This record gives sequence, C-alpha cells and structure tokens, in this order.
Amino acid sequence: MARKTHKAKGRVSGSAGRFGPRYGRFVRKRVNETEKISRAAHRCPRCDTVAVRREGTGIWGCRKCGFRFAGGAYQPQTPQLRIALRTIDRALGKEV
Repeated sequence: MARKTHKAKGRVSGSAGRFGPRYGRFVRKRVNETEKISRAAHRCPRCDTVAVRREGTGIWGCRKCGFRFAGGAYQPQTPQLRIALRTIDRALGKEV
C-alpha cells in the first residue's frame, strides 16, 4: 500500500523562518505573506513594466523608468486606492 504524505500542520517557512518557534504560528504566517507581497516586483503605473520595488515604508520606485511614487506600506496599491480609482473611472466615464 502506498503511504500518503501529508504536510505538517503549522510548518511556516520562508522569510518568517528566522523567528524560529517564537511569536506563534499565525503571526509568523501573516509576516510571511506580508513580506512575500512587499518583496515581489510589481507593475509600474507609468511604463507598465514589472519593475517596481519597495524603497521604504510607503515609497515605491520603478527600476526601469525611475518613477517614484507613494503607495501603501507593504503594497504599491492599497485596496482603498483601487476603490477610489474605480470610482473616478466611473465618474469620468459617465461625463464623457
């Protein structure tokens, strides 16, 4: 009979592995997800290439065109900004 392999419950790897067993599983899991998003490359709003990196808290910069802009602390576009942009697009679409 073949044995099924299962993933160990609570195994958090990635960037949160540096904490070891400290701070609890869910805190380390949340840190891991947040750092995965903040360290990834994102799409530039000006040149539309995937070259935006986090420079500091809320500061994002495109490595291709040099465009620097303010965004969220851990992601360049926060959910509130997406809602605001969608509202502006709807308002401008109805006027034109």
